[in-house]
Amino acid sequence: MSNSSSLKEFLLLVFADTRELQLLHFSLFLGIYLAALLGNGLIITAVACDQRLHTPMYFFLLNLSLLDLGSISTTVPKSIVNSLWNTRVISYSGCAAQVFLVTFLFGGEYSLLTVMAYDRYVAICRPLHYGTLVGSRACVKMAAAAWGSGFLNALLHTANTFSIPLCQGNTVDQFFCEIPQILKLSCSDSYLREVGLLVITACLCLGCFIFIVLSYVQIFTAVLRIPSEQGRHKAFSMCLPHLAVVSL
Repeated sequence: MSNSSSLKEFLLLVFADTRELQLLHFSLFLGIYLAALLGNGLIITAVACDQRLHTPMYFFLLNLSLLDLGSISTTVPKSIVNSLWNTRVISYSGCAAQVFLVTFLFGGEYSLLTVMAYDRYVAICRPLHYGTLVGSRACVKMAAAAWGSGFLNALLHTANTFSIPLCQGNTVDQFFCEIPQILKLSCSDSYLREVGLLVITACLCLGCFIFIVLSYVQIFTAVLRIPSEQGRHKAFSMCLPHLAVVSL
């Protein structure tokens, strides 16, 4: 038995035991990772360089691509390297960094998706007030709030998770470090504190999801009331980028 003060490394889940399958996993995940880098890189470059895309919707999309690049770069490269070198080890500090960054970046993404739903709602349902409600200053504040909420949430969860005594070994039943799997290694009831925080976070995420759904219910209702087919098509095309990233 060990405790968290003596732990120096964790063992991650492996996708395969045979060398051939490990190399297949390496090739497959490397391809996915490079595709994600290319796709998000193109979005960031296009939005940054094209003046026509300097609008609130594409500003939020640029932020979302940055968060997505960060989130996939936090977990996938380590898994790729482990498969290539036939190992499953991650250091204690590396595991803590993964937990923090995954929580931070995914939390920021979810907050930003909620902000983007609000942006589309105002654009379709309250177009006359769009310049006032979603101006450049408001966009920066909302994006900063999304990043900031993800950072604070990650800081709280990471500090709380790694303050819990661990004595059930060092094997994490996942290919990256995540909070629920680390909590399984705890040896005291203090993990219930973090479980409570996870429940609160899950409720907040559910609230964001409900907000997104209700926003699009009102958006679709407003679009269907537009008399001309061309107007409806234009309104739907305004929502397409956000709908695509929410679906993904």
